[in-house]
Amino acid sequence: MGETREQNATIEPISVVMPVLNEEMYLAQSVEHILSQDYPGELELVLALGPSRDNTTEIARRIASADPRVTVVDNPTGKIPAAINTAIKAARHAVIARVDGHALIPPGYLRLAMATLARTGAVNVGGMMAAEGETPFQRAVAYAMTSPFGVGASRFHTGGQPGPADTVYLGVFRRAAIEQVGGYDEEYLRAEDWEMNHRIRQSGGMIWFEPQLRVTYRPRATVARLGTQYFHYGRWRRVIARQHSGTINLRYLAPPAVTAVVAAGTLAGAAGLAARAARVGGPWPLAATAGLAAPLLYGGFVATVSARATRCLPPRAAARLPLVLATMHMSWGAGFLTSPRRLVHADPEPPARPAAWLRGVLRAR
Repeated sequence: MGETREQNATIEPISVVMPVLNEEMYLAQSVEHILSQDYPGELELVLALGPSRDNTTEIARRIASADPRVTVVDNPTGKIPAAINTAIKAARHAVIARVDGHALIPPGYLRLAMATLARTGAVNVGGMMAAEGETPFQRAVAYAMTSPFGVGASRFHTGGQPGPADTVYLGVFRRAAIEQVGGYDEEYLRAEDWEMNHRIRQSGGMIWFEPQLRVTYRPRATVARLGTQYFHYGRWRRVIARQHSGTINLRYLAPPAVTAVVAAGTLAGAAGLAARAARVGGPWPLAATAGLAAPLLYGGFVATVSARATRCLPPRAAARLPLVLATMHMSWGAGFLTSPRRLVHADPEPPARPAAWLRGVLRAR
């Protein structure tokens, strides 16, 4: 009888919210994984559509017309935080699950998330970004994204024991926790999950990492898109460090430090080599020797990691791993180092108060 009451407590209506922009390749598959969940409770899906440049909007509206559980709302800004806030405003239920348009949640995901919410008392539970590639380049990116050598020791990338965490991938939230802190900060273009989870923790809520909640993620398919992604990751992580004191650690400082040392070493080495070329003979310039040591040491590190990866990666993917690792590290570091203060116009540690639209939702409820 007790087990039945516990099981019933975990069967609550769920609103899945999804920011959607330029997702024609994966949107239908992502939605299918949501609507085919074996969850016994009521389920709705709210798609917040940005101004896509492909056929995403047509695909989304076709999906909504074929299934009454799906609602479409417009997000003219195209920004992820605004999309999620808009979708939450349109959502009807007290539990909010965030899923992205290129993420594939596994069978049983919502059932397990609800059981974890009930068991732990957390206000947000989530798991791993299980990167899986389809092309050789994507497979190399997936390896880097799930390796400490690529992204550090973040549990939602590399795994670990269940328990309280700073942040998780995506997340299944108690709506009240989102409303209490005022929703997603719409000035953030990246790292919006980490930033809001920080405010939730500051307000007393617990974020819980459950490694069994593995969500398939499709990595970027080109060097340019990967570099842009990680450049913005670094840029916005610096914004968080400015806005929320005490949130930076050595894991976040490693990429900018390596980027700065490699860049300075390369410039010093190039200057030394130019000086050597300008005068025939003479001693080898000390600046060239000292400077080139930095990029050579970093290249040796990347080569060693890539050699180890040949045990578990196909040859064509392993051959692309050095480029992938260097792109991720240097782009993240460059973004962090060049992040301008004007990105977010807010005072450090703003008070947790509901945004205007959330105050309206609270009054209505």
